[in-house]
Amino acid sequence: MTYDVKDISLAPQGVKKIEWVQRHMPVLEHIKKKFREEKPFEGITIGSCLHLEPKTINLGLTLQAGGAEVAMTGCNPLSTQDDATAAGAKLGLHMYGWREETNEEYYHTINQVLDHKPDIIIDDGADMIFLVHRERRELLKKIKGACEETTTGIHRLKAMNQDGALEFPVMAVNDAYTKYLFDNRYGTGQSTFDSIMGSTNMLIAGKTIMVCGYGWCGRGIAMRAQGLGANVIVTEIDPIRALEARMDGYRVMKVREAVKHADVLITATGNVDVVTADDFMVMKDGCIMANSGHFNVEINQNDLKESSIEINNLKPDIDEYVMPDGRKLYLLAEGRLVNLAGERGQGHPAEIMDLSFAMQALSAKYLLDNELEVGVYKTLDKTDIYVAELKLKAMGIEIDELTPQQKEYMEGWEHGT
Repeated sequence: MTYDVKDISLAPQGVKKIEWVQRHMPVLEHIKKKFREEKPFEGITIGSCLHLEPKTINLGLTLQAGGAEVAMTGCNPLSTQDDATAAGAKLGLHMYGWREETNEEYYHTINQVLDHKPDIIIDDGADMIFLVHRERRELLKKIKGACEETTTGIHRLKAMNQDGALEFPVMAVNDAYTKYLFDNRYGTGQSTFDSIMGSTNMLIAGKTIMVCGYGWCGRGIAMRAQGLGANVIVTEIDPIRALEARMDGYRVMKVREAVKHADVLITATGNVDVVTADDFMVMKDGCIMANSGHFNVEINQNDLKESSIEINNLKPDIDEYVMPDGRKLYLLAEGRLVNLAGERGQGHPAEIMDLSFAMQALSAKYLLDNELEVGVYKTLDKTDIYVAELKLKAMGIEIDELTPQQKEYMEGWEHGT
C-alpha cells in the first residue's frame, strides 16, 4: 500500500480506536459482511475526501471488504487524526494526509488520491469533485459518479449542475433521511458541545448561546444548548425556519442584535460572512465564537484581525482577539468546524456515523449498479428504510406493521366518517 501520513508508528493506537468504533457501528458491520461475501466493488477504485478519523477508516475498510481498492484523504486540514491514518495504511488502505496541512499540502493530498484514477468518489464538501472538473479533467471519462456527504457540498453541486458544469452523476447522501435527521441534528448537536466544552472547560448552563442558522445542524445545536441549560437565541434568513425556531421556544433576532447578548456564538449556515466587522464592534466582552459549518468562512477572520489590536494564542485551538476598547473575543479552532478541528473534537458519535456511512457505502454500490445521467440524485427511500431497519434491529427495537385491512384503508378513498 502507498501512503503519505505523519507517523506510521502511530498505527497501533489507531487500530484500537477503529476496533472501538466498530463495536458501535453495527449497521456498517452488517454491510461489510455482505460486501465481503458479494464483492460488489471487485476491480473498482474508490477515492474519498472525508474527515480522516476512526469512523471514516471503518467506511474505507467496508468498501475494501467489497473488493475495492480504496484511497483516502482528508476534507479539512484540521480534522485529520494521525493515528487513524497510520492505522488505515497498516490495514491496507492508501492513506494520504495529516493534521495541520497547509493549503498547498491539502490539495496535494487530494491529487495523490486522484492519481489512483478512481471509478467512484466519496466527498465531503465537494473539493475533490471540483478539483477533478477544474484540473484533472483527464479522469472524467473513468469516473462513474460520486457521493456527497454534507449540506455545503450539495449546495455547491446543485449550483454546478444548474450551470451545466457537472459532468457525472452525484448521489446527495446528505439529503437521505437517515443522514440529515440524525447526523446533522443529533451528531452535530452533541459533537459541537463536546468539543467546545472540552476546549474551554466552560459551563453551558446559564449562558446565552447564539446559533446562526436553523437548518438541521442549527436545530441540533440549539436543542443540545437548551438541554444543557442555556438561554438560546437563533438567527435566520428564512421566515419559516425563524418561525419554527420561535415555536420551539427560542428567541429569534438579527445577528447584529443577537451578538450583543451572546456568551457563545456558533455558526451553522454554510454561508459566507455571517459574522463581520460591525458585529465584532458590539459583541460582549469574553464572547466565544465557534463554527460548525463545513468551511471557515462564516466568521470573517480578516475583519476580526483588522478589528483587533492584539492577537494571542492561548491554547492550540483558542485564539484571543483584543479589541481597541479592551474587550476580548475568542475564536475556537481557527473558525473551522469545531466538532472536528477543535483540540478535543472527535466528530460525531460512532452510532450516528454508522447511519451516514452505511448510506455512503450503499450509495456507492447504487452508482455502480445503475447507469445514471449527469445530475444530483437523492438517495432511494427504500435504502433509507433498509438502513433504519438495520439500526432498529441492532438496538433490539421492534415496531408494528400494518394489517392488510389497515393497508387497504390507507390506500383507499371511499371510506368516510
